[in-house]
Amino acid sequence: MSDVVGASTVVDYVTIIGKLYPVSSEDYMRLVRLAWDFKNAVRITTRMIAKGVDKNSILRELRGMLNKAYADSAYKVARAIVEGCLFNGCNPLHIEVRRPFIVSEGESSRLGNRNVRLENTGLVKVKYPYDGSWITLRTEFGERYLPLLRELVDLARQREVSYGARIVFRGGSIYLHLSIPIKLYLKHFRKGEAEGGFVGGFDLNSDRVNLVIIDEHGRIVDTRTAWFTETTSHGFPRNRARALRLRALAKLLKYCYTHNVGVVVFENLPLIKRRRFTRSRVGNRKITRFAKRQLIQYGIVMALKYGFKTLLTNPRGTTNSKEHEEVMRKYGLDRHTASAYLTALRGLKALINMYTTNNHKNQNSPRVNWPSHIYPQQNQTLNRN
Repeated sequence: MSDVVGASTVVDYVTIIGKLYPVSSEDYMRLVRLAWDFKNAVRITTRMIAKGVDKNSILRELRGMLNKAYADSAYKVARAIVEGCLFNGCNPLHIEVRRPFIVSEGESSRLGNRNVRLENTGLVKVKYPYDGSWITLRTEFGERYLPLLRELVDLARQREVSYGARIVFRGGSIYLHLSIPIKLYLKHFRKGEAEGGFVGGFDLNSDRVNLVIIDEHGRIVDTRTAWFTETTSHGFPRNRARALRLRALAKLLKYCYTHNVGVVVFENLPLIKRRRFTRSRVGNRKITRFAKRQLIQYGIVMALKYGFKTLLTNPRGTTNSKEHEEVMRKYGLDRHTASAYLTALRGLKALINMYTTNNHKNQNSPRVNWPSHIYPQQNQTLNRN
């Protein structure tokens, strides 16, 4: 696998959230029963996966409890939970699923989704697998999402797109999380088309986000750090911490857009197989309370909205390596800023190598509107996000 890849390999969908209202008490009771059964199916599946039961045996068991589509979704959710548990160094046999919920993966051949059907911008139907009937619910999304949802419904009826759905119960309300294809989302919410010549590298941490901007020669043009140290304090609300981190990252991306950056680079977290803990209880609390993968996914979507070329780089060696130590000494950088610099530098090198390779393969490929001072020869093809 390449050390640097395009962000499209990680983010295919963007989630938007609306509220659900059952049209009758019967619909509410049926939805609650389904959600509890789905939750229990996921819990049982995590145990079976942890014990090494093969996939086909698990799916046969699940399909006796739910329909095929629900069973497949429950298996994938459980597998993701087990993988996350192992990543955090925990025992998957101790996994508990606290709240009832429902997940249904998208299927373009089934009008977008087999089990959770968006009929229009104000109506959703959920398949009740026990008798094949439908649960009817009203839905409310923010007004700015309505044009997007109308097009999604039209395309789903034409069997051209799919959308995933998750129904969750929280704080006495019911919410619908819809996963929209990223290309369709960007069609409605693109903020611009970044055409700058600099490269921005990010290092994301529990209490700060570091940004380093470099030019075409790898020289540091600018550095920025957004702090939110209060988020790691004992008892600080997780949702508020998440909001502060997202706001800080969004602010830095906007700064990139207005300061001649055309490429942004993040760590490719799926390459990290296990979370590392320290001897410090405070440090470990920072690690466990920090949803870094979620923050990077948000950053990728926001970067694509600005029209940045968005890359992901292998994080190996950007924090603990001889190269990292040399960068700290040479430029007088702290460890996190040095990590952001190495991330940006790897992205720049990958772009130059990509241009060079494409130029050798196809000397007559179409001209690309890409800053000439990143790579002087402009007769190569490079797909932009």
